[in-house]
Amino acid sequence: MRKLAILVLLAVELAVGGCGNSTSTTTTTTDASGNWEAQLTGGTGEASLLNFTTAFTVNNSGPLSITGFSFINTGTCFVSGETESGNATLATDSTNAVTGTLTYTVQSGTPAGNTLTLTGNVTGTNSSNALTGGAVTGTWSLTGGTGCTGTGNFTMCQNATTCSTT
Repeated sequence: MRKLAILVLLAVELAVGGCGNSTSTTTTTTDASGNWEAQLTGGTGEASLLNFTTAFTVNNSGPLSITGFSFINTGTCFVSGETESGNATLATDSTNAVTGTLTYTVQSGTPAGNTLTLTGNVTGTNSSNALTGGAVTGTWSLTGGTGCTGTGNFTMCQNATTCSTT
């Protein structure tokens, strides 16, 4: 009987001692979509005319699915036929704050050879697995032909209304 009591106590101790030691991780999906407005600062001449609007979606991490793009200003560095691409990595913490990175690239069609690259950090809130109040801040660079080179900073805001508050 004494051996049985010791075994029962040992089993209870092991069961209680194991409590609180397990870790559980949850993965929260964050979809980013909608219309975005990019406001670029810096650059001179034609390289200062690069503000644009775009529409894209991305699920957590990976390539952007870009469904729309338009420069706000027209300039000689990007006359027509641009090709856009990008990539994002998004993560949501326990308070539903979203952080991550985004890269967005625009290659000129006419004239050929100009490339605008934006690289920045994403912030926002996860609301029902969707990024809301999204903003990206970072740096941009333009490489290419004469007058089409430069660097600066940018802010890209989701649904344009957040741009007016940053």
